[in-house]
Amino acid sequence: MGTSSEKARRLVNEDKNLSVATQSMFEIMILIITLLAHRLNLNSTYSSKPPSSDPNRKKEPKSKTGKKPGGPKGHVGTTLKKVDDPDKIKEVKIDRRHLPAGQYRQVGFESRQVFDIDICRVVTEYRAQILEDANGKQFVASFPEGVTKAVQYGTGLKAHSVYLSQF
Repeated sequence: MGTSSEKARRLVNEDKNLSVATQSMFEIMILIITLLAHRLNLNSTYSSKPPSSDPNRKKEPKSKTGKKPGGPKGHVGTTLKKVDDPDKIKEVKIDRRHLPAGQYRQVGFESRQVFDIDICRVVTEYRAQILEDANGKQFVASFPEGVTKAVQYGTGLKAHSVYLSQF
């Protein structure tokens, strides 16, 4: 059995009396309601809410063993690794007006890397071929699975919006 939001989506998609615009509006409303419902379950552990204002905060149990929290002694943590071929390189120059008077020569760079995502809009138009036989009967190619409306949001956009709302 699916969730109530999946059931609502299925009902909207199955109702042939709804216009494309109304179906799109309902899909957006279902997405917003789903996101808001997830936010109700947030607590200070994984939200920006401060612990002092969190009514759902559970008190940390006292350690019965007396051990400090964290990994075992000597455990090596992990971090992001620099890449050899970054997509962009931006040189940060020293403002020489703030240096003492004198001659300077460049001896190198200190580098730091920032990993980020570049999100851009991609609109894909699917065009289903229409063929007509000698008697005037038309045959239309089937659109790919999931392409059900004249205009709709793609799964990638929906996934990013959910991720960003929860992050």
